[in-house]
Formats: sequence, structure tokens, C-alpha cells
Amino acid sequence: MFTGIIEAVGQIRSITPKGGDVRVEVATGKLDLSDVKLGDSIAVNGICLTAVALPGDGFAADVSRETLERTGFVNLKQGSQVNLEKALTPTTRLGGHLVSGHVDGVGEIISREDNARAIQFKVRAPKELARYIAMKGSITVDGVSLTVNAVDGAEFELTIVPHTLQETIMGEYRSGSLVNLEIDLIARYLERLLLGDKAAEPAGSSTLSQAFLAEHGFL
Repeated sequence: MFTGIIEAVGQIRSITPKGGDVRVEVATGKLDLSDVKLGDSIAVNGICLTAVALPGDGFAADVSRETLERTGFVNLKQGSQVNLEKALTPTTRLGGHLVSGHVDGVGEIISREDNARAIQFKVRAPKELARYIAMKGSITVDGVSLTVNAVDGAEFELTIVPHTLQETIMGEYRSGSLVNLEIDLIARYLERLLLGDKAAEPAGSSTLSQAFLAEHGFL
């Protein structure tokens, strides 16, 4: 688990195809690796990866086909900058929200505007994720825990303060930038709980609908 508070900006050192998936090596910059062991988790742009090698100034991890297909990892290349966060410990301050590092989809930055000293971003999420995004709710963008300021269909707005722009890769975002999105864990489980007994039915027959919510008194 993670908090969504980025600890350092790293850089992709190499991406090597291996047996149908890839191995990535990441230079971790100022991230303190003194307490990291082989097998520990590190979030890279919000993607939970397992350290399989620790050369001293970074780490290596294997990236599965599932991760390659579901996230924006395929857009990274040698030299790309990435947000980094080590897995939380029982004594870590929970400054953001609970983040699993399991990316739900890829969004697109569709606008960037100055807002005093902050930057206002508008992001378009995949349509299937729109129902999980709520005004003043939490969302993770490339591993950064953020508050949603406004929602319009599958589009939502974020206001990013100068500190976050300086300490993450968000300052590099432009219209057309692709970002990893992870919805709030509470929204994910709430939908499943609302299904009740229907959750045990085969996929496709147990999705929420307006009719289902009305039938069970939620509308």
C-alpha cells in the first residue's frame, strides 16, 4: 500500500524485453533505498512494482503483460522521468489516501491553465471509470494522491499547487499527456457491496444499473 505522496522523481535507465514481458531499471535519485530489500514494493508513476535487483543507486523490476496492457507503462522510454514512492510502513503519515498501486486505466490531459500560482488540469478518464470519480473525492494520477475539484461526465479537474509541481513529474504535463489513474479503494468496494448476492453471478450479469439501484432503494 502507498499514500500517494511522492518521495522522489526518478528516471528510467533501461527497458529490456524478456520472454514476452519486460524488465525495467530505474535510477531513483534522492529516494532513500537503505531500508529497501529485494521483494519490496515501489510505486513507479503509481504502478506497484517489485524490486528484483538493487544495484545501489536504483532498482530493477519485472513488468508483466497485464501491467503493460492496463497502464501507460508502454509510453515510457529510456530517460523518462517517473514519480517514485516506497510502500508505506505502520509509522508512515497518511498524508494522501490509501493507494494500492493497481492502476485502473489510462487518462489523458486535455487542458492546462494557470490558476494563480497553481496549475489547473482537466483530465479525461476512460468512460468505464467515470462512475467512480466524484467531486472532492480522491484519485491517484501517476501515483500522486489528488482531490477532484469538479466532474463533468468522464472529465474531471485538478488544481496542482507549486510544491506538487516541483516534487513530481506533473509540471511536465501538457495537453495530450497520458497518465495512470487509480480510483479510490472505497468506490471500488462500495460498488461490489451494492451488488449483494448478484456479485456471485457471472461477469456481465452482475453490473450496477439505474434499474438495479432503483429496485433496491438507492434512487
